Amino acid sequence: MYLGADRALDLVVGRWAVDLVGGQGTDETLMARATAVCLSAPADKIGLFIEHEQEREELRMFESLPGSTTRSVELIAGKVAVLVHDKAYLEEEDILPASALVFGKSREPLLKQIGRRWFLSPGSFPEHGVMLLDDDDGEIRASVFSGTLEPGETRILQAPKALRMRALGAG
Repeated sequence: MYLGADRALDLVVGRWAVDLVGGQGTDETLMARATAVCLSAPADKIGLFIEHEQEREELRMFESLPGSTTRSVELIAGKVAVLVHDKAYLEEEDILPASALVFGKSREPLLKQIGRRWFLSPGSFPEHGVMLLDDDDGEIRASVFSGTLEPGETRILQAPKALRMRALGAG
């Protein structure tokens, strides 16, 4: 998920789609593309058309937040992760149930635990800017990469064990 507020990922993915299928690489123009190819093309061209459309469909895995103040709530390894562009827009309802708060607006990468919550940021691109959150056998592994995908810090996000306390009254 792209956590920037500039829609840059949407523009890049849109260009990839056009490179794959030509013309306008959108769902709205799919029928026109299919008609143009399938009415008169030989079987191998139709097969290539279908292959490119499937590749275009796979581009949906790249997502952006809809706006700079919106958030996405995801479950990773059974834990709630809230993703937002700017952590200043986090509200109490976001923070309370979350195990991980992931935000994009940060110059440097951040992997910091405060209490039972993790505050995570990939940092700004291209110096940093890439973070992988991976569900690894019920644990969340956070890895930071540079803009050229050189590996950086990796942490396993674990909440501290609950403290056991017993209060005894006097006498």
